[in-house]
Amino acid sequence: MTQQLTLIIASIFGVLAVIFGAFGAHILKKKLTSEQLTSFETGVKYQMYHAIILLILGFQFNTKFSTSIWCFSFGILLFSFSIYGLVLSDAFGKKLRVLGPITPIGGLLLAAGWLSVLVSQIT
Repeated sequence: MTQQLTLIIASIFGVLAVIFGAFGAHILKKKLTSEQLTSFETGVKYQMYHAIILLILGFQFNTKFSTSIWCFSFGILLFSFSIYGLVLSDAFGKKLRVLGPITPIGGLLLAAGWLSVLVSQIT
């Protein structure tokens, strides 16, 4: 992982979080139940939170953060994007249940990323 790649990944996740957030607030609001919209918003929030930490780690780049960066990146993909898939597929009547078990794996990767930041500071 390089500093440039980290900043690119952070920027892509950040811009997508803004786009998905606007999409949810303006377009999906009419199609989703309040529970579905809340789930979608959770995916967006976690994506943005972790895009911001990726940006911070990118600006403070050090190879000791490589594991954290990978965990956050794959965690966003698995956690947030599986939520988007679950919500959208449910809203359109074809719920992709296969995505259900992927969400907690993504959450574990996000937690592992934070743990990795901690470990990098105490070793």
